Amino acid sequence: MRILDELVLEPGFYVMDRGYVDFRRLYCFVLAAAFFVTRSKAGLKLNRLQSRPVDPATGVRSDQIVWLANVSSIRHYPDKLRRIHYVDAERNKSFVFLTNNFELPALTIALLYKSRWKVELFFKWIKQHLRIKHFYGTSDNAVKTQIWISVCVYVLVAIVKKQVQSDKSLYSILQILSVNAFEKEPLQQVLSDSASQNREGDICNQLVFSF
Repeated sequence: MRILDELVLEPGFYVMDRGYVDFRRLYCFVLAAAFFVTRSKAGLKLNRLQSRPVDPATGVRSDQIVWLANVSSIRHYPDKLRRIHYVDAERNKSFVFLTNNFELPALTIALLYKSRWKVELFFKWIKQHLRIKHFYGTSDNAVKTQIWISVCVYVLVAIVKKQVQSDKSLYSILQILSVNAFEKEPLQQVLSDSASQNREGDICNQLVFSF
């Protein structure tokens, strides 16, 4: 949550999880003419001021203009909020969003948050498949460069897998290449030799990039 104090807010949309719900900090977005979209915390007390018409077929169950009910919260956020209840049919899950944007359709607000989830899935993929444990540098540019190098290696191996028409998993191929990095053999031959020496289950399913 404290990272919000370090952000230089600019006009635009900021989408965040409910762990960042702090009304003193969220009101800074209003003052900076910026918009936020976040999930509501359980048990948050709000007073409904207005209900807007919705189309349940879109997944939107309610679209309301609300006011904070807690006196201390009002002191930190002395303005109206918009509360949107949305049900994701794909995941069969219910969400309640809070935003200070009153113009965009309710479904658009819900889809903005759904897009944020895709970003989280990408970082989860990085942790699971690249497992970068060491960095040569720790500056923003150094970290980004080394992550992109890892992603590029992964994509190149995916291309190799398609070209040689290997039935091995990407994880297995990455591990085989990592232990045969200095072998001057055709890739097809390296993969074939490895198949004869190792059972698929004996090969580590992760490649560890050590920068």
